[in-house]
Amino acid sequence: MIFAPTALPGAFVVEMEKREDARGFFARSWCVREFEEHGLNPRLVQCNVSFNRAKGTLRGMHYQVAPREEAKLVRCTSGAIHDVILDLRPDSPAYLRHFAVELTAVNHRALYVPEGCAHGFQTLADDTEVFYQMSEFYSPEHARGVRWDDPAFGLPWPQAERIIVDRDRAYPDFAGPGRRP
Repeated sequence: MIFAPTALPGAFVVEMEKREDARGFFARSWCVREFEEHGLNPRLVQCNVSFNRAKGTLRGMHYQVAPREEAKLVRCTSGAIHDVILDLRPDSPAYLRHFAVELTAVNHRALYVPEGCAHGFQTLADDTEVFYQMSEFYSPEHARGVRWDDPAFGLPWPQAERIIVDRDRAYPDFAGPGRRP
């Protein structure tokens, strides 16, 4: 696997090293040893799938607070997404900065989202499926979110007719420096 660091500490775009032949390719998509060598949380306790019928579906920005903070490895297995991470770690040099990347079923990239960062995506195609590997179990009492269009963050989103659930539209405005949402 190839780990490309992003502008956010601990966040990586992970690309498969493909071994190609006439049949197609073979590649490793997960390895505890390689994740540990890059200082990433290798714990996997849960995998999730998000299927999205329509282009423009926006999910996010979600995260969990301590003691149930979670790291995620996100891969698009069908279709395409515009994937976004927002650094909400007050002690991070990248606090309140974001990183965005396109993940597709064709490019086979994954995005490693470290603990303390919010995550969301917008679909770029109909019938898009996203596969998540999680380091922590889902815990409703620790689940949090920030609004995808909060002006405090200036998150980049493709222009589209968006489909968003009320919960994701209703997160309050971010209160400012030093506040963890």
